[in-house]
Amino acid sequence: MIKYETDVAVIGSGAAGLAAAVEVKKAGLGVLILERDRELGGITLQCIHNGFGLKEFNEELTGPEYAQRFINEVHKLQIPYELDTMVIEIKPGTPEKQYKTLIAINKREGVINIQAKAVILAMGCRERPRGAINIPGFRPSGIYTAGQAQRFVNMEGWLPGKTYVILGSGDIGMIMARRLTWEGCKVKAVVEILPYVSGLLRNQVQCLEDYDIPLITNYTVTKIHGANRIKGVTISKVDRNFDRVIGTDKFIECDTLLLSVGLIPENELTFNAGAELSSNNGPIVDNNLETTIEGVFACGNVLQVHDLVDLVTAEAKRAGNYAIDYINNRYGNDTKKNGQIKCIAGENVNYVKPDVINKSDIAKEIIFTFRVRYPDRRVLIQFKDENGVIYKKKKIYVIPSEMIELNLNLEEIGLNKDCKRIEIEVIPRPEVLIEED
Repeated sequence: MIKYETDVAVIGSGAAGLAAAVEVKKAGLGVLILERDRELGGITLQCIHNGFGLKEFNEELTGPEYAQRFINEVHKLQIPYELDTMVIEIKPGTPEKQYKTLIAINKREGVINIQAKAVILAMGCRERPRGAINIPGFRPSGIYTAGQAQRFVNMEGWLPGKTYVILGSGDIGMIMARRLTWEGCKVKAVVEILPYVSGLLRNQVQCLEDYDIPLITNYTVTKIHGANRIKGVTISKVDRNFDRVIGTDKFIECDTLLLSVGLIPENELTFNAGAELSSNNGPIVDNNLETTIEGVFACGNVLQVHDLVDLVTAEAKRAGNYAIDYINNRYGNDTKKNGQIKCIAGENVNYVKPDVINKSDIAKEIIFTFRVRYPDRRVLIQFKDENGVIYKKKKIYVIPSEMIELNLNLEEIGLNKDCKRIEIEVIPRPEVLIEED
């Protein structure tokens, strides 16, 4: 068995993995990138549309251009990496042995044993397939996830079909509606089960409205027609409980169905290693982005699905710096022994990161990120401890597709140091309720 030893092992070479690895290397530590695909760059390589890099580089880039900036850094810093390499197991260290053990495999070297002082999880996320939403019908060809079709069109140079229905209005689905229209295909409709788009509003405008692509909300696909090749789909209206409304069925003829029905953080490896997962399927992390396994950190879409790749990069750089601090013992040995404060998702909050805060860090600036469950306007974001509200912030509107980020020093806003939990909620402003009354 071939063995490697390094300070930090980074699993995944997308925007998160590359940024974290570069940060660690610049601090003078050893780092090894492990990537299961045949090239560095991750999912950004198939995102040939622009809109990347506005925050990170102050210029507008395509996905491949954005990835190449970090790939160039990897080569410049001579960071070692293993491609076509699948990590199949993470074994946490013990008090006697601080090194974590990673078991990986590839066709060149067989089974590989990697010893690392710290591990950064940056595996990204995957799309929900047809099996996750249980659409009745046969299993004909012509059914793809939107990301799968994106890779075919943008990287392989192959069109999956000519006439399309796209189920779900996620960002990839709307971007592919525009992309396929550019290629001369006909997108009959984007069908969304919710009463609003599940992706960014700018994509609704730039990808659907600008190209007169129909958006049908409060509907979903209830049957797939065709045995060998898909011939069409039946869509039906749904009620508030997402149950089919009888008598609302519509048939749309098409030869291809794309699914853009949500993303799931890729955390089977994380779970099998013994790390606890939270309600959003990402690992539970503290304010240092450290999972419940000591010395194992998480960032990017494996932690939470982000809106923009620039936000992924910023979070990955923080994870890299936290891994550096861990190896250099800047945390100290009593970071978690002093106790932790749980972060609870309250009214109209889907999840919160970090999941817990180390009490020894409440005097530091902490970055909170969370998403709402449903859209709302003129709201109040509140942080509460056991004694009541400690922080308020007004916001004009909130939507589930846009992640909210707040930087707070909990000590400065008056957090009770003995508290065991804080709750984050998004509620209508009091003046709005008065006006409605």
